[in-house]
Amino acid sequence: MRFKKDNLILKFLTIGVFGFVCLGFNVPKNRNIIDSNKLASQYFNEDAQWYIENIPFFECSDKKIQEVYYYRWKLYKAHIRNVGESRYVITEFLDNVTWDKDPYSSLNDATGFHIYEGRWLKNSKFINGYIDYMFRGGGNDLHFSEAITYASFANYLVNADSAFITNQLGIMQHIYNLWLDHYDLNKNLYYIEPLADATEYTISSIDASGGMDGFTGGDSFRPTINSYMYGNALAISQIAIMKGDTTLSRLYLNRAADIKANVQHSLWNDSLQHFIDRYKVNNKFVHYWDFIRGRELAGFVPWCYNLPENTSKYSAAWSHLMDSTELLGKYGLRTVEPTYQYYMKQYRYEGVHPECQWNGPNWPFQTTQAFVGMANLLNNYSQNIVKTSDYLKILRLYTKQHYTANGQLDLQEDYNPDTGKPIVGLSRSHHYNHSGYNDLIITGLCGIRPSEGNTLIINPLVDNSIQYFCLEDIIYHGHKMTVVYDKDGSKYKLGKGLTVFIDGEKAFVKKDNNKYEVEIGKPIINKSKPSINFALNIFRKGYPAPSASVNSIPDSLYQAIDGRCWYFQEIKNRWTTYGSTSINDWYAVDFGCIRSVSTVKIYIYADNVTYKKPDNYNIEYWSGGKWLPVNNVIKTPSLTIENTVNTVSFDKIATTQLRINLKQEAQKSVIALSEIEMY
Repeated sequence: MRFKKDNLILKFLTIGVFGFVCLGFNVPKNRNIIDSNKLASQYFNEDAQWYIENIPFFECSDKKIQEVYYYRWKLYKAHIRNVGESRYVITEFLDNVTWDKDPYSSLNDATGFHIYEGRWLKNSKFINGYIDYMFRGGGNDLHFSEAITYASFANYLVNADSAFITNQLGIMQHIYNLWLDHYDLNKNLYYIEPLADATEYTISSIDASGGMDGFTGGDSFRPTINSYMYGNALAISQIAIMKGDTTLSRLYLNRAADIKANVQHSLWNDSLQHFIDRYKVNNKFVHYWDFIRGRELAGFVPWCYNLPENTSKYSAAWSHLMDSTELLGKYGLRTVEPTYQYYMKQYRYEGVHPECQWNGPNWPFQTTQAFVGMANLLNNYSQNIVKTSDYLKILRLYTKQHYTANGQLDLQEDYNPDTGKPIVGLSRSHHYNHSGYNDLIITGLCGIRPSEGNTLIINPLVDNSIQYFCLEDIIYHGHKMTVVYDKDGSKYKLGKGLTVFIDGEKAFVKKDNNKYEVEIGKPIINKSKPSINFALNIFRKGYPAPSASVNSIPDSLYQAIDGRCWYFQEIKNRWTTYGSTSINDWYAVDFGCIRSVSTVKIYIYADNVTYKKPDNYNIEYWSGGKWLPVNNVIKTPSLTIENTVNTVSFDKIATTQLRINLKQEAQKSVIALSEIEMY
């Protein structure tokens, strides 16, 4: 198939013309349509302030979608980990697993989702620090296939910080070229073992074993890795333009065009109307270059990157997504169709517990990809297969999965699409961060379609079942924006349909081809340099070195200074006074050198059953061979609060050690410190 390579760059992520960038820090306060303080208190209790400062607030007529939106921010915050100066990781599991990157606990397969979700945080330090770790900090170890460069460019489309993204360009090219060891020069396509594609026990690996296994093996030319490399090439091409390197831009644009042509020519199966694998492996069970025998949800990944041409031939694939006999289960999307011979056969266990497999189970990872592809289809393609009501139907199925049988919110690793029940059920599975949700709400349901230019397209994917929504205090290109949809005008009294506020002022909204355009203005780049946490030690050796009056085994001690903090009960990561016989206990940090310190942040976990907050605490520093109290102490809040941060400010002192003294009026409970920070 012939096509113009130059057109690829125009279709990338609905990119507009380049805008000018100005520096500034004073963003006008937005007009309040909804009560964010009330919502924060409702969903986050004592920890409300962090969310007020960091997330866009959302109200919707569908209260389940609204509730899960806030749960997903709570889950996301729990997975933010500080791993060093100006660097952060967004983890996949709250607990450590044997296959993550030690000691950072990072995995690169879900990084794209983490970036897409986190780009909407008001403070860019978390995602910029994460991207910097992934590229300049060596975090992207190619453990799994990935589209991190593409996601990083998507982050730029929200924060407009061109200086930051262009600074990553050299490493992005280096990592892109490392994937050449998975490139077949004869077929001009990338291939990969399904396990390294984060999808063990798929059709190619199971059939390559003769149906006996499928955890490893089954190397094939997959639509997934080829789509990722297509997206990464386009992103590098765009970033090269930003640096004025037109030669480099053309090189990667041509690479993207070649991948696009070869995916459409070689991985599209006419009889199945789907993008599917071809075998790289050749053995007695399967043969090189044969198609696998069935559709997989992974076949929709090309649309995540707007790869397929806008033709009815390719759009026909989406009819299989909405067919309940094929990829749409009663309780969610299937990874493989039920006609497959080994559909839902359980091969692998950890003890008596089933392990993850992708031969049918619903997997939030690929469900997210299907949503991204569907939103692109609805925004960027001409087709009559999928409607906005289909997007909402699947979104509600996905939303429901976040609830346990007793109505608690706890997202798990995978689900049975025919019963809705979680499959794996291991302790590591609680509050699993291997998918997206809030970005699907912001860019899908609410319709905000980021681009480089000063004009923003808004295309809410709503039907008659959505009466209203309000997305407030979105930081987009440095401006505060609120998007309001009111079907009949009765909820917000602002009129029917869509209303947009930018920096507190009502914006002119132009309707164009059933989409809405609004002028945002020139980008404002707000930069904040993170302070150095002198107490942080993720390596569990050397300095800073923790010690305590009780429970001083290293595994416990280091959990209070490992850069991780959450208040979920299911998975523990905290130092406690368990076993103490005293009403006074302490936790100390030895810096190993003199540090100038004036602030301590204490994160206290309490369930008010086993663990309770201390009655009081104070800070001491080491000087002249003894402990002395710090001076001019200001506690915020003034009274100790559990399950959030307690900040102690005091006159700056130069010391090698700080100590937190924890006091109870009587020995009545256990005190737990989820995290301690010192600045």
